Amino acid sequence: AAGMRFPLALCLGLVALATASQSPLQRRVVKEVLEYFHSRSNVQFFFKEQAVEGAVEREDPSGTFVQLRVSLVQTACGKRAPRRQNCRTLENRRKPTCLACYKFDSSDVPKVLDKYQNCGPSHHLAVKEIKHRDEAECRAVEEAGKSVDVLYLPGMYAFSKGLPA
Repeated sequence: AAGMRFPLALCLGLVALATASQSPLQRRVVKEVLEYFHSRSNVQFFFKEQAVEGAVEREDPSGTFVQLRVSLVQTACGKRAPRRQNCRTLENRRKPTCLACYKFDSSDVPKVLDKYQNCGPSHHLAVKEIKHRDEAECRAVEEAGKSVDVLYLPGMYAFSKGLPA
């Protein structure tokens, strides 16, 4: 039985870690997403983040790529309400979801190299065409700042594939 203890402790540790806190860059993306969402003219109410899901954070020499989904919930306050911490959430109202992909450079105070955000009802974001577009946009964001893309000239890949093995 002694052999079983370690993996379980490991799993529990990971769960605690996932719920405990997001990285500073992830927090920053969540904040930016909320600002982006509220800046849209058709949004009249103040929305709070309800959940952050599917967070991905990948580092490479060109910087850090962060992707996450933020579920929002509408509150009873207008979006310009001064005291937002007291706004009660309206559970039965719409709960939009925002997908965000950000690429930060690797400086001490990371700057945004590129970003893509898409907000809408979650069933809307799950539509195949939209999902595909989101994925393609996020891939492009992740490539931002990589100097290697000079090597991938159009046609070069096709040409190298055609050579006999």
